[in-house]
Amino acid sequence: MSTQLEKIKELIALRAEARLGGGEKAIAKQHEKGKYTARERIAMLLDEGSFEEMDMFVKHRCTNFGQDKKTFLGDGVVTGSGTIDGRLVYVFAQDFTVFGGSLSETMAMKICKVMDQAMKMGAPCIGINDSGGARIQEGINALAGYAEIFQRNILASGVIPQISGIFGPCAGGAVYSPALTDFTLMMEGTSYMFLTGPKVVKTVTGEDVSQEDLGGASVHASKSGVTHFTAETEEEALALIRQLLSYIPQNNLEEPPYIECTDPIDRLEDSLNEIIPDSPNKAYDMYNVIAAIVDNGEFLEVQKQYATNIIVGFARFNGQSVGIVANQPCRYAGVLDCNASRKGARFVRFCDAFNIPIVSLVDVPGFLPGTGQEYNAVILHGAKLLYAYGEATVPKVTVTLRKSYGGSHIVMSCKQLRGDINYAWPSAEIAVMGGAGAVEVLYAKEAKTAEDPKAFMAEKEAEYTKLFANPYNAAKYGYIDDVIEPRNTRFRIIRALQQLQTKKLSNPAKKHGNIPL
Repeated sequence: MSTQLEKIKELIALRAEARLGGGEKAIAKQHEKGKYTARERIAMLLDEGSFEEMDMFVKHRCTNFGQDKKTFLGDGVVTGSGTIDGRLVYVFAQDFTVFGGSLSETMAMKICKVMDQAMKMGAPCIGINDSGGARIQEGINALAGYAEIFQRNILASGVIPQISGIFGPCAGGAVYSPALTDFTLMMEGTSYMFLTGPKVVKTVTGEDVSQEDLGGASVHASKSGVTHFTAETEEEALALIRQLLSYIPQNNLEEPPYIECTDPIDRLEDSLNEIIPDSPNKAYDMYNVIAAIVDNGEFLEVQKQYATNIIVGFARFNGQSVGIVANQPCRYAGVLDCNASRKGARFVRFCDAFNIPIVSLVDVPGFLPGTGQEYNAVILHGAKLLYAYGEATVPKVTVTLRKSYGGSHIVMSCKQLRGDINYAWPSAEIAVMGGAGAVEVLYAKEAKTAEDPKAFMAEKEAEYTKLFANPYNAAKYGYIDDVIEPRNTRFRIIRALQQLQTKKLSNPAKKHGNIPL
């Protein structure tokens, strides 16, 4: 056999070795846990045959604790590029079969290289995390590796979309990379995220808590809001990442993908004419409104289980990708609180960073009162939502369905926060507060001297309601651009978005603002 053929044979053998990661036994162990390997995950995520791997032959350089006697090709992470629906993406997937996916200096170098490439090419970067944390044998070099990754996450923020899939453990400093990215997805039952594990918690605070209760997918989906999505199976999770990317542009200089629309733009939804209950204290489901007006009823919700009094997610109008922010009257009457404000603000800022128009559906009676909210800085959290809407320069279309009271009216993309097109349904009530509360303030003294205080207050409440429990007072001042028939909402939003396609608006030159964190 010629020397050339021998070298080719050696290459083929080395590639086969690299593809085995930590070896067949370790792969079998991973499969026994119901988990796929790094390469299997990448194959499911990307278009078939599109993956181009980088740095397959990298090995760690650590000699401490006998590490030099144990090396694996690729060193615990698979990196490269490929396509999703024909669009370029960069990807890294930690390989739990190699040292439990723990991060070494060279592994960090591989991840940083792929992130640098993504920035140069203006393409999304997707990280699949499945790691035991820093490789202890490498000490400070592993920590430096994490910091290098975080710095790149920060610089890439708002430039290219960054998505993190947590498909196994993610603890200690490792959690900060997903936290810095745009969207995080966790696996139910097999993934967890926390800064300090159950053993340390037990030692320091005396709390006895399981990994799942401390940092499982359900905890971060409903209580902390750390994760935006959860999935039961890895197939479902990877399909969800593909679906999410279909709404998002490649980078901050491009427009989101346009999908051919088969849903008539002038489709009338008669059900919307009757969806608002006669009693202002009765709820209705905002999901029904969203389903009725978007293309084919398709809505990809973000943070579905967290702060359920506000709904955020992606949909399309006439094939155009939009972000929807909507109050949910079914949950706490749709009030805003600390968590809902934070959730809404984060989503609005993402849409603004990536040129995605924002459609706001408003039915908000106010902010949640009480010491719990005030002590948790509801003022600052509410200001985040206010800041996000006011800073956003993308097209903004607002539809007020029913209540829009006080400070909560202002923060939900009102005209003065540069709302481009502000519509209202005839059922809209735009005022400083509801009728009952208003007359308590306005007529408290007169009520005391009235013959029948109850009848007097009822009469005054009816007067106030007649004046403000309609959209025409706001329309009189131009704060509402038009009052629309509910069944016509889809068509009017599409028309507004078409009109706003050439919108140009820029904020004053500055290094960056100081958002109330």
